[in-house]
Amino acid sequence: MSPPSRLPPPPTATRAAAAASRRGLLSSPAPQEEEPTYSGVKRMAVTLEQAQRVGYTLLKGLLRFSFMVANNLVAIPSYILYLIILQPLRLLDSKRFWYIEGVLFKWLLAMVASWGWWAGYTVVEWGDDVKVVSEDEAMMLVNHQATGDVCTLMMCLQDKGTVVRQMMWLMDHIFKYTNFGIVSLIHGDFFIKQVCSSDGTNCWLVKSQGKAHRDQQLVLLKEHLDKHYRSRDRKWIVLFPEGGFLRKRRETSQAFAKKNNLPFLTHVTLPRLGATQVILKSLVAQQENGTPAGGDAMVAESKSKGLQWVIDTTIAYPNEEPIDIQTWILGYRRPTVTHVHYRIFPIKDVPAQPEALTDWLYQRFIEKEDLLSHFYKTGAFPPLQGQAKAISREMTLNNLWLIVIQSLAFLSGVMWYCILQYFYHCLF
Repeated sequence: MSPPSRLPPPPTATRAAAAASRRGLLSSPAPQEEEPTYSGVKRMAVTLEQAQRVGYTLLKGLLRFSFMVANNLVAIPSYILYLIILQPLRLLDSKRFWYIEGVLFKWLLAMVASWGWWAGYTVVEWGDDVKVVSEDEAMMLVNHQATGDVCTLMMCLQDKGTVVRQMMWLMDHIFKYTNFGIVSLIHGDFFIKQVCSSDGTNCWLVKSQGKAHRDQQLVLLKEHLDKHYRSRDRKWIVLFPEGGFLRKRRETSQAFAKKNNLPFLTHVTLPRLGATQVILKSLVAQQENGTPAGGDAMVAESKSKGLQWVIDTTIAYPNEEPIDIQTWILGYRRPTVTHVHYRIFPIKDVPAQPEALTDWLYQRFIEKEDLLSHFYKTGAFPPLQGQAKAISREMTLNNLWLIVIQSLAFLSGVMWYCILQYFYHCLF
């Protein structure tokens, strides 16, 4: 006997179910209704979190910018006014005057360093320890990627003894027109202007196009060194031999290298010889022949041993993303560790002849290219020759010391404001 077949539903039940479905009485499964609502809430939460992050970044940037403005308004005028009232001391004891100026200059650079330090921008150092030559005369050759390179050096040299207060900077002329320009002018830094030839491959330290003007600029640099370097007891001089930022010079440098069968570089550009050669001739030759530089440079020159070291300095940023001055001031970038590699060369190993010096300088930047390539691949610099493992040193700043410096700056600003206001009311 075969099993009874399943009876179809009554026609009435079928029609009722269809009608209920058309009227929406039969709902869809629960998960299909809840999923859009859950996704919408999640998207709203992400958007709210992003908005809060953007708002916090903007508020922090505004507060930091306000602090920087106030910091500059009190610190730089105070520096200038202190040196004005100390002019009699400059006539009586020039060495002591420039010692005091150097201390004030170091404090100003410490303030700039604090802006990045408190934003979480720190430095890790590799290679040779430059502290061992901090009391000797040295020339520092640095690769140049962004305006933040200067701020990075201001930070990492703070703990190198007397280096910061006794150093001279060679900077692009554009810095002369910044808020710090007047400070650098008083301190005795040298501003250089770069102009490229029509094909863009001959950027030199010149005031205008032409060999005559280029030579004149180099003569001015030599006169500046002869007049100010010894007399103000300078020991370190900082130079960016590439003559500009990497992003601006890379293409023309590579074209020049291809035209002249030179190495093709991507992380640095080919360096310029002019300023380096003038510095070596001015500061090393005096050691050899003992001839005074001229002007008031004879002060303390008899005690000088001349330029003794060249410090090849390579700055590397994570992910090849340099820090610019805007980031340093506003602090909108996440905490970042900048890496600085040093290699020290005795001055006797640096050739004096132009062709040999050019080859030596090119070789330094080829080595920089290799160092940076290794760093961007591995996140670390390679070990020095004779080392089994690269050794890094985390550079630190004392927060209490930075607070004291900032406090002195604001107290000085208030003091000078009261003094000037008093004299204003007395005169008017």
